[in-house]
Amino acid sequence: MIPFVAVIPARFGSTRLPGKPLREISGHPMIWHVYQRALESEASRVLVATDDGRIAQAVEAFGGEVVLTDPMHPTGTDRLAEVVDHMALPPEALVVNVQGDEPLLPASAINQVAQVLADVGSADIATLCEPIVDPRDIADPHQVKVVVSASGRALYFSRAAIPGGLDQARSSHFRHIGLYAYRARFLRDYARWMPTQLEQTERLEQLRALEHDRHIQVAVSAHQIPPGVDTEADLERVRVILGDVRV
Repeated sequence: MIPFVAVIPARFGSTRLPGKPLREISGHPMIWHVYQRALESEASRVLVATDDGRIAQAVEAFGGEVVLTDPMHPTGTDRLAEVVDHMALPPEALVVNVQGDEPLLPASAINQVAQVLADVGSADIATLCEPIVDPRDIADPHQVKVVVSASGRALYFSRAAIPGGLDQARSSHFRHIGLYAYRARFLRDYARWMPTQLEQTERLEQLRALEHDRHIQVAVSAHQIPPGVDTEADLERVRVILGDVRV
């Protein structure tokens, strides 16, 4: 396995679940659980990138490594670019972005996305997807869809039902899993680009890379990826799964 760094962007502000990284699950803040999943991977180093002192303090309290970043970053990818410079990583270093609201993320998925990028030398980014099983998810704007080429290269990401067509039953639809591996040189390029039209229209930061003709390699996840935490109901579901039963 090629060495890689796992970075967990975490921000305090969340429209649907304020203070999400610090919400308690089984006696620990959510960010602790995500950090443990990353430690279980083959990452050579794990750190949290945040613009909030409360999150930084919580990470330091459990012995984690944290980097305080500029609060003005528009996306998590821009935040990662600052971390790459902070760490002075060489251009070909691999960085995996582990979302801070994924306490159930399998470590194997982190390893897989890093390996996909390592195996495809022409790729700037690697990410994962999985088949959509529930037909209702095809039209759900909260479920991001991806269409790929025969070689696995991303053609487009959308909140809309893609591929379209009159006979949806005959089409294969894939849900994009928001787990990314990047080359450090790409992150430095990304941070210099202004947000693009498609990125802003779809509210999908990976479209900035496609609009600059960059190569995103997509692989089907080898393991089922549990949903992350976006709402209070999601948080309660994760608590039950992890044995945090509250009366």
